[in-house]
Amino acid sequence: MRNILEKASIAAFWPALFGGLALGACQWLIFAYAPVEATMGLPQKIFYLHLPLAWWGLISFFVVFASSIAYVCTRRPHWDALAGSAAEIGLVMAVLSLVSGSIWARHSWGVWWTWDARLTTTLVMCFIYAGYLIIRGMDMQPGRKALIAAVVGIAAFLDVPLVFLSARLWSYIHPSSITLEPEMKLTVIACVASFALLWAGLLLFRFRLALDEQSLDRIAMERLMRQ
Repeated sequence: MRNILEKASIAAFWPALFGGLALGACQWLIFAYAPVEATMGLPQKIFYLHLPLAWWGLISFFVVFASSIAYVCTRRPHWDALAGSAAEIGLVMAVLSLVSGSIWARHSWGVWWTWDARLTTTLVMCFIYAGYLIIRGMDMQPGRKALIAAVVGIAAFLDVPLVFLSARLWSYIHPSSITLEPEMKLTVIACVASFALLWAGLLLFRFRLALDEQSLDRIAMERLMRQ
């Protein structure tokens, strides 16, 4: 466990630092380099943050899915810690993608919200993973709680492909693809890459904190049993 803690601490610092710096540099790309979209104007620039938030939110939930399978197979607590950490970060990013999308939709569609397939499935996904985190916060025996959370984390992932495919299968207003100028494509790639570094740093920091929480819980349990 100590080796995992040390590696997580070292690995978390550099992605977070470079991700933050890169995201700051992306602001120049967004507002100075990328041209203003002819139809939507300046509000279209929300897209450069909205897309990375949505993508890395979905990737976070895939990490929850993979880590939950690993925990069920091995019962090793660090997989449970990784799943919980990824779920928290994924939920924050998914909610922020909904909020940024709503601001963009208000200008583009004239409404803050509509029950479009992509929006609806994303909202359902947020509720599912919020429920997953509630389960993780329940007061029960740690091993049993981790196993229940792992099963829920595996089942919850069923909605993630649905979110990804919804705009292509059923969406009537959310675009399934967007045509971008070369400068816009470069800006999108830079923003997604910057978020990748920031996401990795946040995940590793939260993972380290989760491992510390497990260690403290184990120490508290050992002291209680000695009494």
